[in-house]
Amino acid sequence: MVKPDQKTPSGASLSTKLIAMIVFVILTVEVLIFLPSLANSRANWLDDKLHVGAVAVRVLDAVPEDMELAKDSADRLLETAGASAIVFRRNGQSQLLENSAIAMPKSVTTADMRKRDPYTLITGGLDTLIFGGDRVLRIIGTPPDTGDDPIEVLMPEAPLRQALLVYARNVFYLSLIVAMITAGTIFLFLNRLLIRPIQRITNNMIAFRKAPQNASLIISASDRGDELGIAVRELAAMESDIFTMLHERQHLADLGMAVAKINHDLRNTLSSAQLLSDQVADLDDPKVQRLAPRLVHTLDKAIGFAQSVIDHGRESAALPVPQLVDLRALIEEAAFDAGLVGHPDIILENSVPDEVSILVDPDQMARVLLNLLKNAREALEGMGDKKTQSKICLDFSNTGTKFVISVSDNGPGLPPRAQENLFVAFKGSAKAGGTGLGLAIARELTEAHGGTLKHISQESGTRFDLCMPTAKRVN
Repeated sequence: MVKPDQKTPSGASLSTKLIAMIVFVILTVEVLIFLPSLANSRANWLDDKLHVGAVAVRVLDAVPEDMELAKDSADRLLETAGASAIVFRRNGQSQLLENSAIAMPKSVTTADMRKRDPYTLITGGLDTLIFGGDRVLRIIGTPPDTGDDPIEVLMPEAPLRQALLVYARNVFYLSLIVAMITAGTIFLFLNRLLIRPIQRITNNMIAFRKAPQNASLIISASDRGDELGIAVRELAAMESDIFTMLHERQHLADLGMAVAKINHDLRNTLSSAQLLSDQVADLDDPKVQRLAPRLVHTLDKAIGFAQSVIDHGRESAALPVPQLVDLRALIEEAAFDAGLVGHPDIILENSVPDEVSILVDPDQMARVLLNLLKNAREALEGMGDKKTQSKICLDFSNTGTKFVISVSDNGPGLPPRAQENLFVAFKGSAKAGGTGLGLAIARELTEAHGGTLKHISQESGTRFDLCMPTAKRVN
């Protein structure tokens, strides 16, 4: 596996592969063109020999009927044609014109030029090119100037094979030159159009990966309208987002470190003030007795806020460790921690069946339920005139693809501002002085399990649905 900062070997570079592919494709096309042209060259060569044979027959017809003269003329004509014998038919009779100095072959290879389908011509050309050389050809054909009478020409195959070899060599060199010129031209075009932009993108990605905090390494956007232009613009936008995000996170990390230090000292100071307020509350002064509870309550809220900020800063991205958990028992435990067990004003209805078990991280899921139940309890406790009995209900349902745990109450519901900033730390609280960390933490832990936490809008009260994949549920 090539590491991101490792240079690509020259033999494996995109430009090398591209030019090799172009040459290979062009040579393949040339081979496909070469086979028919080879067959055509062989057919033309054989046709020429048939024409020469036809001319020899006509010349022989014009020679006076002198046996010695006819024999000498026939030998000279056959020697000129490069043939050892010519057979021609006339008026239904076959006549043989042979060279007396050349012995007749015992076996011959037939080339019937009356069959001119592509398959026959191509296979004949390959046969001559590969296996020819020492054989004797028997060329059969009907030249136009001989009517329908066929002519047979017997001659060595070596000259034909030599001609085809020269032709093949010339075609090969020409094809190679054409392939290199074409490949070079296409490569120069594609190198400017594709290779160089891709290399620019690749080099930029390698450099930006090493130093994403360096804004000068962000690639400049391209004005091209094609896919590469879109890729460069999207890469520039992504690198800008990463640069901004890293700087924001670094800024937040520095700010968080400073806030943690200040918050730690502030919490210690508030704890000392709380101890003093407890001592002041023991005084008999009526005015002190009237103001002390409010002071103690204010200090408790301030300490709680400071502690919540510290707890949120300590949150880690630990992966859940799923275990088989009794859901009803888990809810009852979370309800106890949320202060709902034995609450004098709030009724808790746990409608989850006893036999339901789920495969989750018990500690993380308990925190999710605790935050939801605690928010519901605080919402009900903060109500003014209560016309109905305060109630918190927990229901369970299975839709086939997921199971849902619903936590609902009949309280005042969430105000619009809280609904707009749900699950956002320090913004999504429904009560004054709240941090909104409970829902933010609950959603993060739920999503770590592959589920979702949703607020369900309804006319009155508040409802949250904890949705988990069915695969997490075991009965």
